[in-house]
Amino acid sequence: MAAHLVKRCTCLLREAARQAPAMAPVGRLRLAWVAHKTLTSSATSPISHLPGSLMEPVEKERASTPYIEKQVDHLIKKATRPEELLELLGGSHDLDSNQAAMVLIRLSHLLSEKPEDKGLLIQDAHFHQLLCLLNSQIASVWHGTLSKLLGSLYALGIPKASKELQSVEQEVRWRMRKLKYKHLAFLAESCATLSQEQHSQELLAELLTHLERRWTEIEDSHTLVTVMMKVGHLSEPLMNRLEDKCLELVEHFGPNELRKVLVMLAAQSRRSVPLLRAISYHLVQKPFSLTKDVLLDVAYAYGEPFGQNGGERGALALQMPAAVSNSVPVLCMHVLNRAQDITLPHLCSVLLAFARLNFHPDQEDQFFSLVHEKLGSELPGLEPALQVDLVWALCVLQQAREAELQAVLHPEFHIQFLGGKSQKDQNTFQKLLHINATALLEYPEYSGPLLPASAVAPGPSALDRKVTPLQKELQETLKGLLGSADKGSLEVATQYGWVLDAEVLLDSDGEFLPVRDFVAPHLAQPTGSQSPPPGSKRLAFLRWEFPNFNSRSKDLLGRFVLARRHIVAAGFLIVDVPFYEWLELKSEWQKGAYLKDKMRKAVAEELAK
Repeated sequence: MAAHLVKRCTCLLREAARQAPAMAPVGRLRLAWVAHKTLTSSATSPISHLPGSLMEPVEKERASTPYIEKQVDHLIKKATRPEELLELLGGSHDLDSNQAAMVLIRLSHLLSEKPEDKGLLIQDAHFHQLLCLLNSQIASVWHGTLSKLLGSLYALGIPKASKELQSVEQEVRWRMRKLKYKHLAFLAESCATLSQEQHSQELLAELLTHLERRWTEIEDSHTLVTVMMKVGHLSEPLMNRLEDKCLELVEHFGPNELRKVLVMLAAQSRRSVPLLRAISYHLVQKPFSLTKDVLLDVAYAYGEPFGQNGGERGALALQMPAAVSNSVPVLCMHVLNRAQDITLPHLCSVLLAFARLNFHPDQEDQFFSLVHEKLGSELPGLEPALQVDLVWALCVLQQAREAELQAVLHPEFHIQFLGGKSQKDQNTFQKLLHINATALLEYPEYSGPLLPASAVAPGPSALDRKVTPLQKELQETLKGLLGSADKGSLEVATQYGWVLDAEVLLDSDGEFLPVRDFVAPHLAQPTGSQSPPPGSKRLAFLRWEFPNFNSRSKDLLGRFVLARRHIVAAGFLIVDVPFYEWLELKSEWQKGAYLKDKMRKAVAEELAK
């Protein structure tokens, strides 16, 4: 107990000595007053009743200390030149550790646009004095200031061997458990973007681990959305946790937060179906006032491709929400009314959204004249994958021009996507196949270039897809209907980038012919040697799953409208098998009869033309 009391008194006297002025008479009085005041904080000190002649200087100094601190903070915030900040060290101001850190943060901000001055700053004596001051009192820097300080040191280019930088990094490691979640996220962003040194990457790994473990601490939507946008992409496990948290808090999101999440998911090509379902629900159900910017960004997000074949692979929720779909004509009017001010990124977003929905505006000629005018000069300067997306969108909407087709089908352009291994490159090349098919089937006057024969041959991944229940049932019914394997082909990959669920060849009497014996121009590699007999007809079976339709309607999305057009142009009669009709069939007999009836109707409609 005595040791504890001595230690307590020592701390109090040290505090009193630090606050006492250098002048002896007043200093001794102030020292006594501070010590007495500290020890008897719950009682009124008798010294306070002394005449004002001796007490006034002490009370005046005590009252002025907060003012001086506020004045220094104000000078730091208002400084516009590095010299103004460095002068604070040589003046009458006694900076504490937090103020020294604030000076460094402000210096980083001022020099962000003048990287050539950073080298001179590091050599400045006052700057070294500032670093030494900070290093000696780093433990007393506030948490929020510490998180900004590390990023500022990285931005200023402090050498990795600097003991001051290492001291700050070590302090961050010691405080990780105490720092708030938003501070950890800010530090992770700083380590990821401002420094690529090995030691900072090790610190980044530790920060990401803490963020992943403490994700349940997030309580507000603003922090969640910020963390998702800033550091979510750095760690797949972290992003999965953040998406789970987003599902918990999404009902509290405003339109801007919903927009940010959607754009972030689209930019990273993430297919979080439950989260997209939830966002779509809230966009429809809540009475949001969707501004022009929100509508454009949401249209972009839902217009982006989410995987091969636009939502197959189980992405059931990737339809434009009804609230946004109903606003598409408004977007078109906005674009036309602000034709001179509309930016190319916004125009691209609108065009991709129109293509996804297969939306044709009333002012079609006027709108697409504006699109071609904007793209005419700027298309070659865009990112290659975006060029393909835009020309593909024009193909969907039947508005592509020959020059635009040639631009992306030229060998010097498309060669960069041949043999691409990433999912993004494969999706882009799939669209190039569709563009190539558009030029081949819908532009008889098109003179080239086209993709080489080796490029249009279906790869191993063309049929490597998860079999859906509808697909499995359709194949089993077709096998029973055909009776023999040579009377039809299942899962036919064409040179146009589309896969037919089945193909059959009927003679003039409606009987099945051995399809593999006859020439098939829709295949990249020829099979058979005989020409189909006069009066024969090729039929293609196409199943349409729930994600292939727009907003719970019976209108196909743009990608699938394009597929149907291409297959018809290739000489097929179409047997459509939409999910909503197939679900009503209960027995195998009903399913077989349904397909036979569909085939008869397709042939009859062709003969009636």
